Amino acid sequence: MSELIDKLHALPIWTGSVSISALEGGITNMNYLAKGEAGKFVIRVGEDILVHHVMRFNELSASEAAFEAGLSPRVIYSEPGILVLQYIEGRTLTAEDIQEQQMLERVLPLIKSCHQDIPRYLKGPSLIFWVFHVIRDYAANLKAGNSKHIPLLDDLLSAARSLETAAQPGYIVYGHNDLLPSNFLDDGEQLWLIDWDYAGFNSPLFDLGGFASNNGLQHSQEVWMLETYFEQKCTSHLLHQYQAMKCASLLRETMWSMVSEIHSEIDFDYAAYTQENLAAFRRAYDLFLQS
Repeated sequence: MSELIDKLHALPIWTGSVSISALEGGITNMNYLAKGEAGKFVIRVGEDILVHHVMRFNELSASEAAFEAGLSPRVIYSEPGILVLQYIEGRTLTAEDIQEQQMLERVLPLIKSCHQDIPRYLKGPSLIFWVFHVIRDYAANLKAGNSKHIPLLDDLLSAARSLETAAQPGYIVYGHNDLLPSNFLDDGEQLWLIDWDYAGFNSPLFDLGGFASNNGLQHSQEVWMLETYFEQKCTSHLLHQYQAMKCASLLRETMWSMVSEIHSEIDFDYAAYTQENLAAFRRAYDLFLQS
């Protein structure tokens, strides 16, 4: 760890002395706060994580395009494994914040802007994040890693096949694909969307479903969200597609955690996170089957 801190101190962007301290909360990367003469910066440290489909060239291009679209902080510097960003003075939102209708009405346009505006600024190759491919690949990794969750995979993959059928047909937008409450910042005037590890072209319903489940939205709020986003009444067909993608987002999060149990070196209780998300998936899937 001391070698890493020395490396961060030696980055060529600093003028004068700089202090670097760890930030809590990351479960994909290690994050640090740098304070120096030029201000404050966030340093994200992480290599490609192929088992999670995280590729840093994609995170960089998404971060740069999100800044150009006015949604995310400026990229200050990058090199392999290191990304330095402008620090935003503000507070991280919680699920309870987002459940408030007034905040929900601020957040939804930010998500829609991500979907519609970022492609105007993207440069170079970009990824597609098709959740059902990710789920199948996670299953292959769990089998190869002799995961304790192998006995669950046949049932989970069967559920994924039914969800993929129900989600069709669809269209793609540019998705953030990780809409946790901690990825929204409020500086008192503007909301910001951060952390583009999983960004890529995807169905808008994946982001909306993941956003709803991550933030504990009520059914009435989900209907409002769909009608506001699509600017039309929520049909039973759209709601069925949405519920399928919401289930898929929970299944992907569950299997992400299963894979992390055997691959991640970050100090986090992935086993408990797996059980939490598996229970949420099963509840959502039961409701989907009844719809």
